[in-house]
Amino acid sequence: MFWIASNEGLILNGSSVHGGLRSRLLGWEDYEDDTRQGFLQISADDIDDLGTRGIIDMILERMGRRVPVYLSVDIDVIDPGLCPGTGTPEAGGWTSRELIRILRGIEDLNIVGADIVEVAPAYDGTGEQTALVASQIGYEILTSMVARGLAEKDSMDNKESHQSAAKQRDEL
Repeated sequence: MFWIASNEGLILNGSSVHGGLRSRLLGWEDYEDDTRQGFLQISADDIDDLGTRGIIDMILERMGRRVPVYLSVDIDVIDPGLCPGTGTPEAGGWTSRELIRILRGIEDLNIVGADIVEVAPAYDGTGEQTALVASQIGYEILTSMVARGLAEKDSMDNKESHQSAAKQRDEL
């Protein structure tokens, strides 16, 4: 869907990140489409070389902290040994712990909306581990959005307080 949105001019080229890539079964066309549309590509293997901090830094450098961000997490970014409940399982994915660290590391992004896709309960194990991970991902995203909103509110309140104090000084 993001490919279509980019082609229709709904997403700024050069303002997107595609993380956790690992498919080589269907050809290189998807990678070429990402490149043409200016997506920053982060492979699943990059985490071994860069660590979660390196992945976080790449995302923050690309996105900044002011641009409105829509975050879409495809659950199959997590290895199917940990999250089997997806319609598109592919070995070699990140761990849930790694993704949670990344999400916590990018909490300064200006996330204005998010979704979690590809969760397929019919394929989940008896422990419903995919659903548990998906709910934790949702929790991490929502709490980051709330924390940023509270920080911005505090900043606005402080700015208004300083302006009010300056106005009172001017009136004296």
